[in-house]
Amino acid sequence: MKEPQEIVNRMLDKDYFSKWMKISVDDLGIGYCTVSCEVNQEMLNGFEILHGGISYSLSDSALAFAANSYGYKCVSIETSISHVRPAKVGNRLTAKCSEVHRGKTIGIYSVEIFDNEQKLISKFKGTVNISNEIW
Repeated sequence: MKEPQEIVNRMLDKDYFSKWMKISVDDLGIGYCTVSCEVNQEMLNGFEILHGGISYSLSDSALAFAANSYGYKCVSIETSISHVRPAKVGNRLTAKCSEVHRGKTIGIYSVEIFDNEQKLISKFKGTVNISNEIW
């Protein structure tokens, strides 16, 4: 079985959206992951705050890396996000993903995003399907 970092490197190899976001994988292990990125002007909506799709995408990447860390290919089947506070240009966002439950075919994960002042930006919940396919 491959190590979590090797799996994430393979995932990132073809993950052009995460590359565009300049996501950094800061911590990684079996069932958890911490990623971060800096908010730039291209990520803003018409209110000049972070577009919700960006915080969703950062959370989704953290979910994917944590869920796939076991070595079995996983894809999300249900996700939701609550946006708690806006973020602006220059904020460094850190998404912390932790495993809530992992069974044979279903995994549930929680992701919280914090800004550079450690203020909560969003809460995300993701459910993944765990396949039998090995990385």
